[in-house]
Amino acid sequence: MAVEFKDYYQILGVPRSASEEEIKQAFRKLARKHHPDVAKDKKAAEEKFKEINEAYEVLGNPENRRKYDALGAHWKHGAEFRPPPGWHQHVWRTAPGGEGWEEFEFGGTGFSDFFEQFFGGMGASRFGGASPFRGGGWMGAEDEIGAQRGRDIEGDVLVTLEEVLRGSDRHISVRHRDPRTGESRTLTYRVRIPAGVQEGQRIRLAGKGEVGAAGAGDLYLRVKFAQHPDFRVSGADLYHDLELAPWEAVLGATVEMPTLDGTASLRIPAGTTHGQQLRLRGKGLPTTGGPRGDLYAVVCIQTPTQVSAEERKLWEQL
Repeated sequence: MAVEFKDYYQILGVPRSASEEEIKQAFRKLARKHHPDVAKDKKAAEEKFKEINEAYEVLGNPENRRKYDALGAHWKHGAEFRPPPGWHQHVWRTAPGGEGWEEFEFGGTGFSDFFEQFFGGMGASRFGGASPFRGGGWMGAEDEIGAQRGRDIEGDVLVTLEEVLRGSDRHISVRHRDPRTGESRTLTYRVRIPAGVQEGQRIRLAGKGEVGAAGAGDLYLRVKFAQHPDFRVSGADLYHDLELAPWEAVLGATVEMPTLDGTASLRIPAGTTHGQQLRLRGKGLPTTGGPRGDLYAVVCIQTPTQVSAEERKLWEQL
């Protein structure tokens, strides 16, 4: 199936030879600029933020980047992109009346069709197989064991940390296509993202999977956290790299730092060292039935790389 090729290097504005650090810096700069909480046009910013996240999901992961770069000369722009032969494995099963997989494509998950096909996780069939759209369904209604229930299908859904904090309602569409007949239908479901949802957690929509003679399977959405320009996630705790001037670390200071709730004042004790972690209790992510995690400021002392003659004398006096 042809899909629109995504040039992730162009999206992040970096050359194909960019280092991991250059890719990270480009992502953070763009993510801060287009974060929905700060942009005036929130809808446009939300789409751009998702696109930036998708690009970083691929280029910021060495294994995904290797796969992406392996497309090599086979890639091109536009809707006619097809992968090189053998790049992706297709699985087929014999069903009464012929062979084939039903294909499923997702919309509203935060990922493009290109990402879904080449970098998304595969939904396992009841026979242990997988389809190129993470939800291939066996088209036969009956076999030697009798009527079959429709297969469960599974897809990823990109969830921001703000949604983890507050919860949200999302509309997810699923397009079912029978490759043998070309017939397709698209259904849209309202999905509640609960506050405190965890990375890797699966949200179940009962009876929204493949339809079979003995009933419909379920639809599962596997939560993937969107990368945040200011925070890293570890369980329910958040980590933020806090840049300090040398004198702030030596003498102590009170600084403002970002949180998911806005900003908070943080007291820097005199004699703080590089790499030291300062905790803000209860400013992390919510947990199911428990208290919120903590937010840790990881101190990064910024040493000037260039100093004037006068500044050099002052440092020598110190």
